[in-house]
Amino acid sequence: MCPCSLVIPEKSADFPYPVEALLPHSQGMVLLDRVLEAGEDHIVVELKVRDDGLFSSADHTVPAWVGLEYMAQAIAAFSGYHRKNRGEEIGLGFLLGTRHYQCSAGCFPCGTGLRVRVEKIIEASNDMSVFDCALEGGGINAASQLNVLLPQDSKKFLTGKGI
Repeated sequence: MCPCSLVIPEKSADFPYPVEALLPHSQGMVLLDRVLEAGEDHIVVELKVRDDGLFSSADHTVPAWVGLEYMAQAIAAFSGYHRKNRGEEIGLGFLLGTRHYQCSAGCFPCGTGLRVRVEKIIEASNDMSVFDCALEGGGINAASQLNVLLPQDSKKFLTGKGI
């Protein structure tokens, strides 16, 4: 397990934003269900593994590598939460890579409830960050570090003006 321990409250207080308002994803690609808590350097989200065909297989499971997407979306929610609190527009982020993704299962059974905690451990001046990530639920544990780029202005970055 990563150093980011998965300490999660039993029940969420009323979080000020729905998770969809924090992500730049279209509705069908939002895989998270809600934010449980957020702080200066972390966020905790939860989801139910969906059986909608997007990632699910005929055997009603989702491959364990989708855990990386759950973690990446949690980071996007973290970024969106802080941007929204500063009055900024929600921007795109980019998953650059992962270190040592470990998962105790080869797949996630559809319907399983999972909680994901991500904690920022490094933030560089060039908009690159590293997050410790932990996922658990239904007897499944996964952990990784994700390297991401969270440009201040993703539109400028995509046109090459933010490089």
